[in-house]
Amino acid sequence: MNRVAIAASLCLLGLLPQAAHPVSNQRQEFLEALRSTPNLDRGAELFDTCAACHGPSGAGTRDGAIPRIAGQHYAVVVKQLVDYRHARRWDPRMEHFADQHHLVDAQAVRDVAEYIQHLEISSTPGIGTGELTEHGRGVYADRCQSCHGTAGEGNAKTLAPRIAGQHYEYLRRQFYDAVEGRRPNFSPRHVRLFAGLERDDIVGLADYLSRMAPVSNPAR
Repeated sequence: MNRVAIAASLCLLGLLPQAAHPVSNQRQEFLEALRSTPNLDRGAELFDTCAACHGPSGAGTRDGAIPRIAGQHYAVVVKQLVDYRHARRWDPRMEHFADQHHLVDAQAVRDVAEYIQHLEISSTPGIGTGELTEHGRGVYADRCQSCHGTAGEGNAKTLAPRIAGQHYEYLRRQFYDAVEGRRPNFSPRHVRLFAGLERDDIVGLADYLSRMAPVSNPAR
């Protein structure tokens, strides 16, 4: 990702510091990780810790307790790991394993994120009942497609994550966590969007996304 793309991504997320203020530790670590040259071999070694929960293939668990991370854009993974390290996203397990005892610096964050991006998506996700899938298709087209893409492939430049083929229950839970304040790193725009969804919208959308076939990652 070149510097123009990085700047565009950060502007969208409100992460660029104003000229009169110093760069925060969180922003500095994020920028440093994006600018570093990844080492896939080291990333594979670091991922051994992640595999204890996410599995050796990064598939997570079908009940949605652990998300699928295989094939996720490296920049998105970097953002989430840095957020866990700076209390911008909350989960006791992830806060523990993303800290500097396990990922010692921004380079380590980039290395493991790059490795995750290169993992093959090889298993089927947990899905819903299918009763509201078509309704979810319409919700996705109206509310989500413009940022996450027609196939749920996301966009590395704008840090929009890949969401196609994510576990149904994990997706469903994220909508409620965002609205109820348990995901502080979600943008206000996302929170407002989620708050406007009805129960059937959320169930249908999560089920539709879980059934979407992930697009092959060009990084591999």
